[in-house]
Amino acid sequence: MELKNRRITVMGLGSFGGGLGAVQFLVEQGARVTVTDLRRADQLVDSIQELATTPPDAYHLGGHQAADFTDTDLLVVNPAVPRDCPFLNLAIQADVPLSSEMNLFWEFNRGRTLAVTGSNGKSTTTAMTHAILQATGKRCWLGGNIGRSLLPRVTEIEPEDWVVLELSSFQLEDLDRLRRSPEVSIITNFSANHLDRHLTLDNYRSAKQTILRWQSPDNFAVLNQDDADVCHWPTTGKRLYFGLSDLGNEGLFAVGTDTALFRFRGQVRHFPIQRWLTLPGVHNLQNALGAACAALAIQTPPEAVQNGLQGYQALPHRLELVADANGRQFYNDSLATTPESTIVALAAFDRPIILFAGGYDKGSDLVGMARAIADKPVKAVALMGKTGPRIQELLNQFAPRGVIGRHLCSNFDEAFEWAIRHSETGDVLLLSPGCASYDWFRNFADRGAQFRERAQKYTSQF
Repeated sequence: MELKNRRITVMGLGSFGGGLGAVQFLVEQGARVTVTDLRRADQLVDSIQELATTPPDAYHLGGHQAADFTDTDLLVVNPAVPRDCPFLNLAIQADVPLSSEMNLFWEFNRGRTLAVTGSNGKSTTTAMTHAILQATGKRCWLGGNIGRSLLPRVTEIEPEDWVVLELSSFQLEDLDRLRRSPEVSIITNFSANHLDRHLTLDNYRSAKQTILRWQSPDNFAVLNQDDADVCHWPTTGKRLYFGLSDLGNEGLFAVGTDTALFRFRGQVRHFPIQRWLTLPGVHNLQNALGAACAALAIQTPPEAVQNGLQGYQALPHRLELVADANGRQFYNDSLATTPESTIVALAAFDRPIILFAGGYDKGSDLVGMARAIADKPVKAVALMGKTGPRIQELLNQFAPRGVIGRHLCSNFDEAFEWAIRHSETGDVLLLSPGCASYDWFRNFADRGAQFRERAQKYTSQF
């Protein structure tokens, strides 16, 4: 694809690297770039500053102009833009080709690709896999939905390099147009999510299955054996499984408290995956099994698996201990944007929990999360955002008020102050909302940063 002097519109600059990466790459390739975004310049200050050395030809901010979608050679669309957006229809009607940051990366990338998707755990599994491959001493790259665009550096990636990507359903939905799937795919699990965008569970599943749809027989599909949906997903790739018990399949399975069995191509080996893993929780063991299974399948030495897992640190905003003082521990799990993520976070603790829950409504079923709150050692819940009233309604069904305190909060300051007042020595204050952040915060990172700031301010007194 020749980009020099082509007129290209980038729709949605964003704050997480995708739009920035696309603009940087396109400008460096000599394209004539126009950036259009519904947000105003004062809302995109950080992103605009990032582009100071690779500025586009024009910014059209605070709204869209029809000509940017019809009088252009290519439209690069942020994955978060709804498919029924009328401006996309303008481009389609004008026969303007559509692409995205990830699709551009895929077309220019010469490296080998290993990608991870799932409804929960995909960021951790992606980062664990990268840590393991990095421990081999060979060059590998980390990017995608994890918040890092590799597109500006795609020309540096060599054919023997491994590229480890986290792929969202939105990115996969776009990739389906290219009819390409990764050489190695890991699927962590599947549950209802983003139904505000995909509308139906079948649509959401179909988007996720792009990661397998175009595989060839010499590719690997690493599937969660314990997920009744995922384990049956179709693929022409070589199927491997990971799970918490051994059912005789090829793959990696926990078979004891400190032993995992790897069965592959007629051979069986044992590895102490559980001892190598430094993170708490059964869900993190599952993440590690998926990452290690994929790594071992592509001939990664066991010592790299060990070193990668032993040296792995929790991602920011994923059960991240951000403060510890006055007998209270503060955990930032802002990446928990689904009910299932909150359920596994609650299971990681055996101490009393003050929970921050709720947020933007993506159409997820909150019943399971409410039941888990009632069943776990949760002593109080600060209810946030649009879903707060619904969670309160469910808690009224499952948990008596005298057992679990709850309070509908109108802003984050109120939520934090209420939680502090209801906490005592020995408690965990856990931000694990189970919902998206868009109603009160710019994004999940903003939500986590505000929690960290308040927690550290509180603990600095002691």
